[in-house]
Amino acid sequence: MRNYTQLTQEQRYQISAMKRIGICPSQIAKEVGVHRATIGRELCQNTGERGYRPKQAHEKAVQRRRQGKARIGAESWAIVEEKLRQDWSPEQVSGWLKKKQGIRISHEWIYQYVLADKCAGGELHTHLRCQKKRRKRYGKRDYRGKIPNRVSIAERPALVERWERLGDWEVDTLVGKAHHGALVSLVERRSRFTLLQPVDQCLADLVSQAMLSLLEPLAGKVHTITGDNGKEFANHTRIAEALHAAFYFAHPYSAWERGTNENTNGLIRQYFPKSTNFSNTTFKEAFAVADKLNHRPRKCLDFLTPFDVFYQLPVALES
Repeated sequence: MRNYTQLTQEQRYQISAMKRIGICPSQIAKEVGVHRATIGRELCQNTGERGYRPKQAHEKAVQRRRQGKARIGAESWAIVEEKLRQDWSPEQVSGWLKKKQGIRISHEWIYQYVLADKCAGGELHTHLRCQKKRRKRYGKRDYRGKIPNRVSIAERPALVERWERLGDWEVDTLVGKAHHGALVSLVERRSRFTLLQPVDQCLADLVSQAMLSLLEPLAGKVHTITGDNGKEFANHTRIAEALHAAFYFAHPYSAWERGTNENTNGLIRQYFPKSTNFSNTTFKEAFAVADKLNHRPRKCLDFLTPFDVFYQLPVALES
């Protein structure tokens, strides 16, 4: 996280002097040593009817800061703590508060609050997601063999790419430590609604049974399913026929073609790290994690939850 600092009164006098001689905001930012967005925001917020005056600009900024601190009371921070303990990110908390409660607290401010809590011995930071290093993979050769009758993602309807309807799903499996069990992960592209179910082994019969168990109750909201080229999806024709849906396969080593699912798997790993033995994971535990994700507001959904969008958005028909 970056360190955010307020402009000083001396810096505001610098800004005023350079502005008077016609220096552009980008060059002013370089000279003052701040981001150009900071200069743009400063000029926008603190310019009065008589132009930008450094003394008055500083007084306005200080007053605004005091008003902001007074506005956010203990009750608001109690809500922030409650949502953080539900594993919401600071950005999700900030967006939800603004949309649902009319409370404005920036995500940077919430990060600072979490940091202060950590320094005081608190545990709020343990609810933040861990970042992992991304490793580059070399080579394009696929050693897993070919799945019979597979249909390439290139043949998937263009409608799916427009994110306009419900019912287009992506599927993957998260394999447990030392290949002990696996977790079937299904996510609906438009709403990000997630379904999870553990299986004892990453085998085609078990994976197809799990997929049908999860999707058959929602058959009216299943148009397409897109998976990778894992052999666990060898029963794709059976799945497609049972759900009256089309099953497509992404190109080998092209995870971005199932980006929604890949992103969701990263969220799931907060609860089921790579050390997890999925043969010990219960259906109840998997459902609890899916339920957390489905009731957490998402920025890409304008801070609605996947549950809200999945069950309130009408199902669009194919055009």
